[in-house]
Amino acid sequence: MLFLCFLISDIPRDVKEITLRFMKVLKFGGSSIGTPERIRSVKKIIEAESLPCVAVVSAFEGVTDSLKKTSELASLHNPGYGNSLDELYSRHISFAKDLLTGQNLDIALKKIEEFFDELKEILNGIFLVRELSKYSLDKVLSAGERISALIISLFFDRCILIDTREIIKTDDNFGNAAVDFESSSKLIRERIIGKNNLYCVPGFISSTSTGETTTLGRGGSDYTAAIIAAAVNAVALEIWTDTDGFMTADPKKVEKAYAIRSLTYSEAIELSHFGAKVIYTPSLRPVYKKQIPVYVKNSFNPKSEGTVISEKSTNGTISPIKGISSIDHIDLITLQGTAMVGVTGTSMRLFGALANKNINIVLITQASSEYSITFAIDPQYTKQASEAINLEFSREITYSRELNVLIEHDLSIIAIVGEKMKNTPGISAILFRSLARNGISVIATAQGSSELNISVVIRNENLKRALNAIHDGFFLSRYKELHLFLAGTGNVGSSLIKQLRKQHDILLKDHNLKLNLVGLINSRHMLLDSKFIPLDKCTEMLSSKGEKSDIGLFISRMAKLNLRNSVFIDCTADARVGAIYGDVLEKYVSIVAANKIACSSDYSYYGKLKALANERGVRFMYETTVGAGLPIIKTINDLVVSGDRILKIEAVLSGTLNFIFNTISPEIPLSSAIRMAKEKGISEPDPRIDLSGKDVVRKIMILSREAGYPVEEKDVIVKKFLPESCFKGSLASFYEKVRELDPAFERERRELEQSHRKWRFYAIMDQGKASVELITVDSSHPSYNLEGSNNIVLLTTERYRELPMVIKGYGAGADVTAAGVFADIMRVVNV
Repeated sequence: MLFLCFLISDIPRDVKEITLRFMKVLKFGGSSIGTPERIRSVKKIIEAESLPCVAVVSAFEGVTDSLKKTSELASLHNPGYGNSLDELYSRHISFAKDLLTGQNLDIALKKIEEFFDELKEILNGIFLVRELSKYSLDKVLSAGERISALIISLFFDRCILIDTREIIKTDDNFGNAAVDFESSSKLIRERIIGKNNLYCVPGFISSTSTGETTTLGRGGSDYTAAIIAAAVNAVALEIWTDTDGFMTADPKKVEKAYAIRSLTYSEAIELSHFGAKVIYTPSLRPVYKKQIPVYVKNSFNPKSEGTVISEKSTNGTISPIKGISSIDHIDLITLQGTAMVGVTGTSMRLFGALANKNINIVLITQASSEYSITFAIDPQYTKQASEAINLEFSREITYSRELNVLIEHDLSIIAIVGEKMKNTPGISAILFRSLARNGISVIATAQGSSELNISVVIRNENLKRALNAIHDGFFLSRYKELHLFLAGTGNVGSSLIKQLRKQHDILLKDHNLKLNLVGLINSRHMLLDSKFIPLDKCTEMLSSKGEKSDIGLFISRMAKLNLRNSVFIDCTADARVGAIYGDVLEKYVSIVAANKIACSSDYSYYGKLKALANERGVRFMYETTVGAGLPIIKTINDLVVSGDRILKIEAVLSGTLNFIFNTISPEIPLSSAIRMAKEKGISEPDPRIDLSGKDVVRKIMILSREAGYPVEEKDVIVKKFLPESCFKGSLASFYEKVRELDPAFERERRELEQSHRKWRFYAIMDQGKASVELITVDSSHPSYNLEGSNNIVLLTTERYRELPMVIKGYGAGADVTAAGVFADIMRVVNV
């Protein structure tokens, strides 16, 4: 075997570039080294590497923020800065004692003491002059990375510590210095090439040519690692963070977000620019120029594949986009007016004025008419930008009044990114349809000719809902979610909860549908939770944790939760709940109602609700308002939509009254039959609503309206079968009065039985004229054999003129009504 020995300096430059491809640069963020235990995990990652490595480290988690806060306290002449500094000192001493022993510990303790003596001196000066310059702040902030790198380098075996200020040179733009790549690359190669297998370097910090400390901006540790990787022509740059790589969306806002396996440099730059905080955007420039792949990995889950960023990527999904990113807070400034039309140089003046103030522009969009230019900036620079624009265009704004400056606040930007968007039709359609279906207006939009991204500006309050809606629109999620707000925990509401609980896992497994109960209200309490309320404990939690019931406040909070795919379910008989349907639909929330009041109130309100649902693109479902689970309303709608015309409706619509009249016998008088109906949950909570005929009136009104007739309550002729006195006073007095009528009803019942006839409380609508009354029918009548609480509806139409269409079945009871409500919920899903 032949061994060759030579000096690195003797290797020709082109050969040296190839040789250096056998070094790797790894950057570890603050969360990755946030505790001594985390640092031990990082050491294992390093030890597993077979190549020489440069470990670039951030300050320990939270230290940079604490140093900045301490500096601000000192600038405010607040002596409390000393306590804050002492806490930082104690934390770093604790880290050193936990990780180090012997001589290494002695070295660390001595150096930490020196670092904090230096900090005390700087902070005391800030305290005395009551001013915090960027120059001073850079000196203070640099301590975080310098101390963490010291401790970690001593903890690692045979590791060389290099002060980054000696190898990365910048200008004197303190706080966000620009790198001198030529001189920095030379210094890096001189210090790192071929001298050791492991180096530890503090990220974020640098220095001017005269040795003054500078910083590279928040996220600068990524930049440090990229600069070094490019200088040594590394085989790879690894960014170790606390996520599994770039995600399809921010997982804090979109629970269904998942890791993206590969991105191109361009895709990663776009996602980072528009808010993906996985990597600092400028970091990609140096590695892109050298075609060095970047691996974003999770130090908390080292076995995860992470995301690789390179020249080419594979698209692991059928979606044409790779990811969705967002900037939470931006302001939108628009310069508009006739002074811009056909005038050259306006854009140059505008952006030149902003550049002179070092104001970064996030997004630009311009009308083709040249009448306006709109751009987005960080809100902290809005005042400065406005002043710069007003100064530059003072003549056009103040004197000729041909220009206006408009500023909009509380906005967010969402960008969808992917190289496969190019030449793929329908991308914009999916984006805007996803937003429109969830009631989200787009304020501004921008798309480059490269078709690499489409950006939209929306209200900040809609950000989370918009991200989830777009994510569902583009990515094939494992399941679809529906967020339910339930009003009413009586017989129907309780039965619905049981059915939801029983079907929850089945729907998720077999239909990829996840139902989340997020709001619950009854007459006493209300409870809302943005995640979910457990179905098996919801009623108990409502009683124990719920606050005082207020339907208006409940709807307001429902709107503030801003959850996509939301459904408000009304299982009450409360007029106050029915009165707020308009507010619910206005918020782009679908409604499923078992409550008849809204649809049988003034025809104008009924029409308004239908129109509003159509306008907002949401569903207003109320099948169970008539016939419980029977498909009566749906059938009428299908007939009308298909061009048929409803001429006449005849029906037994009260399952309660049918149950009562079928139950009356020599052993069970009228009063007892009424009580039985209530106990079985067949009647309304107050059975007088059924016995007065009011419930049937409401139902025939709803059916008439669905058939196309604008019937009002006053138009329905009602013939009551109980004296008016029965409906006055308390419920207890009602039962007393009915008991007095038992003998008379029994006599009449015997007469009907002898003549083979039966009672039926019948509703008729004929050409828009409606009536309800108690009739007797013989065995030839379709309703004669109607058992229990069943309903029957006969529809005479232009197509079914000779032989009416008959719909017959169980038409009352909590379970069947709840089942009908459940079916309506499923129809909302399948829009």
